[in-house]
Amino acid sequence: MVKLLRLKSMSEATGLSRATIYSRIQAGLLPKPVKHGERISVWPSDEMDAVTKATIAGKSEVEIRALVAELEQRRAQA
Repeated sequence: MVKLLRLKSMSEATGLSRATIYSRIQAGLLPKPVKHGERISVWPSDEMDAVTKATIAGKSEVEIRALVAELEQRRAQA
């Protein structure tokens, strides 16, 4: 089951600050959030799991950017 993570949960799960999360989104190293209502943004937990596993596996930034692009493309097609 996919959970939707809000920013606080993202920060706790990754150990990254809000600023670092958004910096990595701009760099293509984390997927963009999904709007979940007018004022709420969330991240699907399965996408974050995939990026975390790639990071732990020692994937390069180029490989992680490709993974993030693929995840966002799948999201758009769903």
